[in-house]
Amino acid sequence: MSGTVSIVGRPNVGKSTLFNRLIGRRKAIVHDEYGVTRDRHYGECFWNGKTFSVIDTGGYLPDEGDVITEGIREQVILAIEESDVILFVVDTETGITTLDRTVAELLRRQDNKVLLVVNKCDNEEKRFEGAEFYGLGFDTYYPVSSISGIGTGDLLDEVVSFLPDEPEAEEVNYPKIAFVGRPNVGKSSLMNALLKDDRCIVTDIPGTTRDAINSTLEFEGETYILVDTAGLRKRAKVKENIEFYSTVRTDRSIKEADVVVLLLDSMMGFDEQDKRILREAEKFNKGIIIALNKWDLVPEKDTNVVREFESYIFKKVPTLSYIPIITLSAKTGQRIYRVLQLSRQVIEERKKKISTPELNKFIETILKERALPVKRGNVLKIQYAVQVKSNPPVFKFFMNNPQELPPNYRRFIENKLRETYGFEGVPITMVFRQK
Repeated sequence: MSGTVSIVGRPNVGKSTLFNRLIGRRKAIVHDEYGVTRDRHYGECFWNGKTFSVIDTGGYLPDEGDVITEGIREQVILAIEESDVILFVVDTETGITTLDRTVAELLRRQDNKVLLVVNKCDNEEKRFEGAEFYGLGFDTYYPVSSISGIGTGDLLDEVVSFLPDEPEAEEVNYPKIAFVGRPNVGKSSLMNALLKDDRCIVTDIPGTTRDAINSTLEFEGETYILVDTAGLRKRAKVKENIEFYSTVRTDRSIKEADVVVLLLDSMMGFDEQDKRILREAEKFNKGIIIALNKWDLVPEKDTNVVREFESYIFKKVPTLSYIPIITLSAKTGQRIYRVLQLSRQVIEERKKKISTPELNKFIETILKERALPVKRGNVLKIQYAVQVKSNPPVFKFFMNNPQELPPNYRRFIENKLRETYGFEGVPITMVFRQK
């Protein structure tokens, strides 16, 4: 990467719209309600041969004291500190406001390069009106329209001129671990504990994280991308547009992840929404882990308590008993790195490959243990099997009359595959075809 560019300003000047324009896709939630963007939101932009990070930040409010606003304010400061170029966005439709002057005063004290971006300049008249923003004390301004893209090319030309040269490096696809779950189960706290950084806003107010946040972490010689997602509520309760888009983005994070960690509050139990998340992860063949957070609050922590919790969960989702369950406390740091260690194991399990001779020897063994049933007077036969894909594992079985194979025998084959070869935390896809 050539460097980092942050987008800052007061609420509702179009920062997230500009962010989406620069990275070329609708990644940040755009809404006219204050406070939609809360955490630092990262994306990538490529322009004139340079690739750089872009950070979308929440609207800066200097004086309000509620916990969410204070968290946003801290995130803006963090984004400014790690940036090479700062895009200070203002709104030509409202002109200079007291909040704009406050942000300008903050930015003039920074050593980083600051570019004043006058947004919503959709025509020549608006472009000329932008001249009033010279009153904020900057040498020049860049009129743009984030919605239509007018002026963003000239802005990007200027941005890349202030960025360092991009180091040559091979492209590496690091495994992604997504933390998902209901609101207020401790996803952001776990992220911060692992990163040892206040990357995500952490409060005890459910629903604080609305977008998915990506962070890179090195652990025991391996690099991972950690994804903190918005807390998923039951769909019937997702009434706001903002919450709807948060749910869409969390679902997208599940689809893009290699491992999905379902975080549960040890004191709250397991409900239908948690079950839906597991089914979603299984549907997309993701590695899956269940982590019981806030274990420090559980009065009795012996192995029987863990087994009781496992039995309670797998009674509700009996076909998902291959998912490992761990206990941890993001608050105290108890066993938090077990999440990364187990994720690495699950990633390796997803890559596991069984040779065709070995797999067919396995089929012969299980057929002797439990013969295939007779359907409509015909004896069902599996001629041979092959693993056609790994990461995730897909097996194809060739047989006569595959449509007659009962579901309980399919489950028998899967259980025997897991008993023999493992695949802990990994959904197995089995395809049965007529030879």
